[in-house]
Amino acid sequence: MSRPGRLAGKTAIVTGATEGIGYAVSHAFVRQGARVVLVARRAEPGERLVAELGAEVASLVQGDVGDPATADRAVAETLRRHGALDILVNNAGLDLSGIPLLETTLEEARRIFDVNVFGALSMLQACARAMGRRGGSIVNVTSRLALVGLPGSAVYGASKGALQSLTFGAAVELAPLGIRVNAVAPGLTETPMVTLWIEEQPEPDAFRRRHEGAIPLGRFSDPEDVASAVVYLASDESGSVTGASISVDGGYTAA
Repeated sequence: MSRPGRLAGKTAIVTGATEGIGYAVSHAFVRQGARVVLVARRAEPGERLVAELGAEVASLVQGDVGDPATADRAVAETLRRHGALDILVNNAGLDLSGIPLLETTLEEARRIFDVNVFGALSMLQACARAMGRRGGSIVNVTSRLALVGLPGSAVYGASKGALQSLTFGAAVELAPLGIRVNAVAPGLTETPMVTLWIEEQPEPDAFRRRHEGAIPLGRFSDPEDVASAVVYLASDESGSVTGASISVDGGYTAA
């Protein structure tokens, strides 16, 4: 029996589900009536999240999206448990920002692309095949750095730019199947990763104020802000929206 909500009766795979944006998306999806299969590298936080959400609506597939086998296992678990797949949220990402471009090794660059591009591609392909002509919604979480440059983030930004381009191409190619493909591009968001990045600075408070000052709305986004945009794109409310990218960055990329 489906539960009330904007995603009632739908089944979703969420990658990078255990903290930050993925954590907020997982909670928002369950509140809106969806069943979720969580993909995460570490078992312990994944199992905690399943317990929070409820084992009747959530399950865990442990794996690194950089390994194509993870996508196949996630889809197999979803179909075994729920019989269908409606939504993919490609949220898992690796960020090695802070390394100057000329000091970035090819090994580091390949690892970033393995997760942020090829991992997302593997998930998209496996999930689109499972959705088939029933249709569905794929939401790729990109970044403000897909749209603007920032010192120390050139390779990370390039990976997110590639994911943004993949979003547009996939939207056109998968439209005949009724599969919509969109992106959400967060700006600085109050996630554990961003908090740690700020705390590592010589003057964290001044560093935060400086970055907040570059955002027209004057604050970092909350993970729930991003999750709200993902819910919209995953739901039937956005039934005519495909090939779009929604910036959730307080106006940063518009300034």
